[in-house]
Amino acid sequence: MDILNIIDDRTSYRGRYKDTKVAREDLIEIMRAGLAAPSGCNKQTTSLIALDEPELLAEVKDLIDPPICQTAPAIICVLTQRVCAYRDKCFAVQDYSAAIENMLLAIKSLGYESCWYEGHITDDDRIGERIAKRLGVPDGYELVCILPVGIADEPVKRAKKKAFNERAWFNGFEKSENVIQ
Repeated sequence: MDILNIIDDRTSYRGRYKDTKVAREDLIEIMRAGLAAPSGCNKQTTSLIALDEPELLAEVKDLIDPPICQTAPAIICVLTQRVCAYRDKCFAVQDYSAAIENMLLAIKSLGYESCWYEGHITDDDRIGERIAKRLGVPDGYELVCILPVGIADEPVKRAKKKAFNERAWFNGFEKSENVIQ
């Protein structure tokens, strides 16, 4: 599948996963794709931890309440460092967002499914902090997202997207010269 088809085909998967191990080589490729993403002023604020050991996965999943990705055979934890990159500007959110999107595309290209879980992890219940503590993440890093990785065990349901001409225009906001329908 070429990259444009992968982009178009990728969707968030929140269903059950098959009990099929994700190859370590695939996890490495996925993480390499994430770390290849651009970062503000090349500060490289994103770090990653892949979980594929069943006992550790079970411990981490037990920290997530309400539960999500309980059947995923692997999880990638996304960490960030809030580092000033330019004057007083921090681009950590942009950095890890680019890394996550690269990984989601790599996950899809390798035949797996995933979902970007951030709000559930960084909410007031501090799940990300509990996971980070269990994984030995040092101070100065924040666990901001988890990506379950696995083969879908249920039909993948595509989210309905608004029409192109409702969200994209040429030469100004809602200009009528939009040529793509």
